[in-house]
Formats: sequence, C-alpha cells, structure tokens
Amino acid sequence: MLLWLVILGVAAWFAWDWWTRRHAPGAGASAAARARQLRTPLVRLADAVGISTQAGRLANRYEAGATGERRLAAHLADLTRDGYTVLADRRLPRGNANVDFLVITPTGAVWLPDAKRWSARWPLTVNAGRLMHGDHDVSGRLRGLRHETAAVSAALGVPVTPIVAMDGTPLLGPHGRPVSELAFRGVRIVPADALPNVLRAAARIPGQRPAVELVILAEHVLPPYTHTRPRPTRNG
Repeated sequence: MLLWLVILGVAAWFAWDWWTRRHAPGAGASAAARARQLRTPLVRLADAVGISTQAGRLANRYEAGATGERRLAAHLADLTRDGYTVLADRRLPRGNANVDFLVITPTGAVWLPDAKRWSARWPLTVNAGRLMHGDHDVSGRLRGLRHETAAVSAALGVPVTPIVAMDGTPLLGPHGRPVSELAFRGVRIVPADALPNVLRAAARIPGQRPAVELVILAEHVLPPYTHTRPRPTRNG
C-alpha cells in the first residue's frame, strides 16, 4: 500500500511538472505559467484546507496579472484593424524578463503598455512624489517597466513610451476627484479601456523609423516568451 502511495505521489509530481512547463505564447501566457509553477501539489493542498502560503499568494498575483493582460489584449484588438502592430508577451534581449505588450503605431511611434490588475477596493493616487494604492506605497512596482522601456528602446534604436493600463482600479487626482490619467515619474497611467483612444491619438505623432522596419526588427529581437520554465522578474 505504501509503495502505491509513493508511486501515485511521484506520478502527481511529474504531472504537475509537465503542466508547469506548458507555455503557449500570447497575452498573459508567462504570468499564467508562473502561477501554475508556484502552485505545487503541496500549495494546492494548503489552498484546499484554507492555509495561506506565500507561494499561494504570489500565484494569485500572477493569475490576476494574466487576467489583466488578456483583458487588455481584447481592448487592443481593434487597433490591429487600424494598422497598428500589437505584440504580446515578448522576451527582452537579455535576462529572463518579458514585456506585456509592444505597440507600434502606423506612423512608427513605439509604446510599451503594461497591464496592471490591482484591487478596485482602493484608488490609485500620486501623493508627495509617491504612487499610492490606498494606503500602500507601490512606487517600486513601476521600476520594472522603466527597465523594460530602456531595454526595448536600446534594442530597437528608437524612443519608447511606457504607459500603464489599470484594469478596474479607480484613479484619483490630488483633490480626491476621479481623473482620466495620472503621471508618475515619466510614466502615464490610464484606465485599460481608455488605452486604445490614447494610442489612436498618438498615431498623429510620427516616429523616427518606418513602422514596417520596426515591426520586422521587433519580431527578431523580441521573440515570444516561450521558455519552458518562465521566470518573470515582476508581476502585475
């Protein structure tokens, strides 16, 4: 009997290991794969009996990030019919980091939208030089986006504009009133459903290189993030 339990345990472990290695490309793929990787059989057992674990909480954040990326992909889908190129879940040239999306406008402007899906229970504000989600200082959670923007700009040889697309989290201005946009240390923050209109307005601004050249280059230097064991350096 004990032997059979050991065999079943080993089989379950290998099944989980195989499942976490599956990583189809597309919006939210690497975040979803990381969540599966974190939810080991022991973590799933802890979840089932109501025990909170650090791995389980981190998996929840990755799963929320994956959902935010898929929802943002749906918002951006219409742009492709207008001549925009939208690349999702792309690997940076160096390291294990990935970018959620890369958008190239018909005029050759390059944008780096970062999907964020944080709790809607608390608003997002900029207060005394800090980005606050309710009472929590989340300024450091945009550090990865700045690094990615610099890396993509260096790889493509053109300026790249970072922008955060918040899915569901209200944006409040300095007087506690709702606003359509926040700015924090050079990064624009807009509601996810407003991002397509922001990018359409950006299409009037010409880029430094033809869009077709940038698309070919981006496909080459920023391939789909399809590593068998994805290890994103951040989460949404």
